[in-house]
Amino acid sequence: MNISNICQNMFKRRSMDDLIATTKRSELKKTLNVFDLIVIGIGAVVGTGIFTIIGTAIQGGAESTGAGPAIVISMVLAAIACVFSALCYSEIAAMIPVAGSAYTYTYATLGEFMAWMVGWILMLEYAIGNITVASAWTGYFIQFLKGFKAYLPDFIVNFPLWLRYDFRTVQAICDANNWDIHDKVPYLFNHIPVAINFPSVFIVTVLTILLVIGIKESTKVASIMVGVNLFMILSFICVGSFYVKPENWTPFFPTDPSGVIMGAFLIFFAYIGFDAISTAAEETKNPQRDLPVAILGTLVICTILYVCVALVLTGIVPVGNIDINAPIAHAMSYIGKDWFAGALSLGALCALTSVLLIYQLGTTRILFAISRDRFLPKSWRLIHKKFRTPHVMTWISGLIVIICGLFMDLNISLALANFGTFTSFVIICLIVLILRKIEPNRERPFKVPFCPWFPILGIIICGVLIVYSFKELKTSSIYFVWWLLVGVLIYALYGYHQKRLEERKRLGKNA
Repeated sequence: MNISNICQNMFKRRSMDDLIATTKRSELKKTLNVFDLIVIGIGAVVGTGIFTIIGTAIQGGAESTGAGPAIVISMVLAAIACVFSALCYSEIAAMIPVAGSAYTYTYATLGEFMAWMVGWILMLEYAIGNITVASAWTGYFIQFLKGFKAYLPDFIVNFPLWLRYDFRTVQAICDANNWDIHDKVPYLFNHIPVAINFPSVFIVTVLTILLVIGIKESTKVASIMVGVNLFMILSFICVGSFYVKPENWTPFFPTDPSGVIMGAFLIFFAYIGFDAISTAAEETKNPQRDLPVAILGTLVICTILYVCVALVLTGIVPVGNIDINAPIAHAMSYIGKDWFAGALSLGALCALTSVLLIYQLGTTRILFAISRDRFLPKSWRLIHKKFRTPHVMTWISGLIVIICGLFMDLNISLALANFGTFTSFVIICLIVLILRKIEPNRERPFKVPFCPWFPILGIIICGVLIVYSFKELKTSSIYFVWWLLVGVLIYALYGYHQKRLEERKRLGKNA
């Protein structure tokens, strides 16, 4: 095959009519309404940002400075960046209500190769990002157990380090306390360390089983978790507002203003929930109407909650005293409300559980769409005969999180997830512009206002944040480039040939 044919195949698009026809033949069960979709969105957005990332964004990390009280500005910047992308998602999701999110939309506009690469990038956004959430879940679970130390035996409350953290984290803890790591971690054959984040493995396994049983059942559990989470967050805002000291907001801006921009980059990770809504399009009863409402509604609700929590948190606790690991619970302990801190730990567990559930759902549905297009093995997209869910793909996505969580650095996984999110948002905004040119007469149940200016602003804002973060987060940037190269290799060595094989079989049947 010559170069011309290869390039022609790489940029071959699927028609939108064919994609929409696919949903009508889909074996996935259509059970979700607008309330379910908003639960999915809030469940993915309100949790990680409030209970974990906000502390790092305020204080700063190894590769970035903190935003301080100006974290509120960071959140508004992140929300503004999201608004343009959310509007674009709403237009396309209503036009093409198909599982796969940005992957599917790219296939209809930019062709086969770019669709595969976007799908590969989305794995950073969901599967790799879920590692960060699973680790945070373990941290709050340990805190929750400590609240019962008067009632539970010590071997449960203080179970071994090698059963609660990955090896890198255990090594960092030992170095900080001058402990001999060989006393804390067992070794196989005296050379291979054994360290397993058992709580995260357990919760990911339980949620994987739940997703296999059914998406409607999963959203019922998520709605309970979201309800508990919202109650705890609103309680924190109401109670904490009485203890706010305005002097804690002075100085408002950090000495290094780059911390505000990096804060926006970090907080952005928490906003990817509305993207998760679009991954469930194929299981929605009325996607043309419900998807735009759910996407925009989620963004508005969550932005208001984030800003209120940030104002109360930085008003209660001086910036230098904010706890990075459990900032909200620590804030209540700081003002002497230890019982409320324990309750917030339970709320955090519920919130992070819902985030894990929704991210796993997103990973599964994207992989399902990629496999259905023959870029991944056929066996991966099998539908369970009883539950009508992609059970093989669900287990694969769960194992990805479990296995990668054993050796990946958690800060790097967070940054990689953000790179994936920004890249997919840029592409979504670009797709709206392309579709307005190549499909001007196609029905659009929802339209992005002020087009092309809003999509262009979305591209510029996300692009600037990507470039700026590449300069600041050097290690994560290198890993992101390697991730892209691996994606190209998988397509070249497997996906491209599988797609051509499938096309030849189809032509043989039609002959």
